[in-house]
Amino acid sequence: MQWEIVIGLEVHAQLSTQSKIFSGASTAFGAAPNAEACAVDLALPGVLPVLNRGAVGRAIRLGLAVGAKINSRSIFARKNYFYPDLPKGYQISQYELPVVEGGTVRIRVGETEKTIRLVRAHLEEDAGKSLHEDFHGMTGIDLNRAGTPLLEIVSEPDMRSSHEAVTYAKTLHSLVRWIGICDGNMQEGSFRCDANVSVRPQGSEKLGTRCEIKNLNSFRFLEKAIDYEARRQIEILEDGGTIQQQTRLYDPDKGETRAMRSKEDAQDYRYFPDPDLLPLEIAENWIAKVKSDLPELPQQMRARFERDYKLSSYDASGLTAEREVAEYYEAVVAKLPSDPKLCANWVMGELSGYLNDEDKSFDSCPLSPIQLAQLLTRIKDGTISGKIAKEVFRQMCTKAGQMDAGWKSRDSKLDENLADQIIESQGLKQISDSGELEKLIEGVISANAKSVEEFKAGKEKAFNALIGQVMKAAKGKANPAQVNEILKKKLM
Repeated sequence: MQWEIVIGLEVHAQLSTQSKIFSGASTAFGAAPNAEACAVDLALPGVLPVLNRGAVGRAIRLGLAVGAKINSRSIFARKNYFYPDLPKGYQISQYELPVVEGGTVRIRVGETEKTIRLVRAHLEEDAGKSLHEDFHGMTGIDLNRAGTPLLEIVSEPDMRSSHEAVTYAKTLHSLVRWIGICDGNMQEGSFRCDANVSVRPQGSEKLGTRCEIKNLNSFRFLEKAIDYEARRQIEILEDGGTIQQQTRLYDPDKGETRAMRSKEDAQDYRYFPDPDLLPLEIAENWIAKVKSDLPELPQQMRARFERDYKLSSYDASGLTAEREVAEYYEAVVAKLPSDPKLCANWVMGELSGYLNDEDKSFDSCPLSPIQLAQLLTRIKDGTISGKIAKEVFRQMCTKAGQMDAGWKSRDSKLDENLADQIIESQGLKQISDSGELEKLIEGVISANAKSVEEFKAGKEKAFNALIGQVMKAAKGKANPAQVNEILKKKLM
C-alpha cells in the first residue's frame, strides 16, 4: 500500500519584548536559575497579571504579514494541567478567540510554490524548565522562562513531507526575524516547533490518528523526527496495528521518537476565560499604525528584485531569504547599479561562502557593501580578472576582519579604497595592453609547436592548453577575453 504523510506544525516564537507578557520581569537569556521569576510569574496570592502591550503589537505585526484577520476582540483563557515547571497549575493562553485568525505562508518547494494555510496565532505565556541532567536522582526547576511571551502559530495539516515541513518552518523563522518580532535563536529556545504527524492511504481524504512530537529546536531534528515517526506509524499499520494518539519526544542520540504521554484533547485542559484578564480590544487605528510600520515583506521584495534587477526567481529567492542578506545586497547594487547580476553572484557565492566558513552573519560581515562594490567595479572596468578578484577578496576580508566591529559599526569612508590599495600594493592589475599581450602570445606559440599543430588539426583542447600557457606566462594577470581574441587571430 502507498502511504501519504500528513503534517501540521505548531510553532512557538518567543516575542522580542524586554519584559514578560503579564509582569515586568526581564526576559533576558542566561540569568541564574529563578533570578527572573517574580511574584506574578509564580502566581503568589494577591497578584494580578497585566498584559504587555508590546506583545500584542508583535502579534498584530505577524497577522498582517501573513494576511490574517486581526480579531478586534480576543479573550485570554486558562489552560489547566499539572506539570512541575508550571507554577500556577494553569497556563494563560488563548483558545476560542485568538488575536490572529487564518492567514497563509507561501513556501518554495523545488521550482514550484505551495501555500500553507494557518489556523491561528495566539498569545500565551511560556512555562518554566525542568533540569534533569544536573541532578542525581532529582529534578531541578528553573522558572526564569515562566511568563515569557510566546506567539503560537498553528498551521493546517497541509504539508506532505519532512522537506515541506522544514521549508515551511524556515520560511516562518525568516519571517518573524524579518518583521522584528522574534530573534529566532533556536539554541536559546526562542523558536521551537511541535510537529503533528499522521499517515493515511494514498488518495484517502480521511485524516489518520496523529502523534505530536514536542519541542523540536533545530530544523535537522524536525526533519529526522518526522521521517522516523512516519516510518514508525506505517510499520504499525502494515503489521495490522492501530496508532495511539500520543505526545512524543525526539531523542537525537538514538534518532527516534518515544512516547511521553497520551495526547490530550481540548476538553482535557478545561479551558475557561481567565477571570483576572479583561477581553483584549484592538482598535482599528492601532492595526493601521502597525501596518504602516511594517517593512517591505520578503515576497514583495523578491518580486521587486525580479522586476527591477532582472534577476531569476532562484536568485531573488536566495537574496530575500534573510533580511540582512537583502539589505546588504541592495547596498552593493546602490554602488554598482549597472550589474545587479554580478552583485548577486558575489553576495550569494564568494561572500556567503566566506561568512559560512567564519560562522559570521551578514550584519557582522567585516567587508562593507561599499568595499565589495569597489572590488566588483574593478572586475567590470577590466582592472583585474575574476580569478584575481577572488584572491583580492580573501585579502580584503582578512584585513577588514582585523578590525573589532562588523561593517555596520564602522565609518565606511575609512576603508572604502581597500580593494585599490591591495591591487596597487601587490601589482595585481590585469594586463590589457595589446602589444604586451601579443609578445606573450607569440612566445607561447613558439614554445608550443605541438599544441599549435594539434589545434590546426581540429583539437579544441589544444587551444585551451595554449590559453593556459599564456595565463601562466602572465602570472594570471592577462585579460582572458583579449588573450582569447589575439591567440585566435595568430593561429588562423
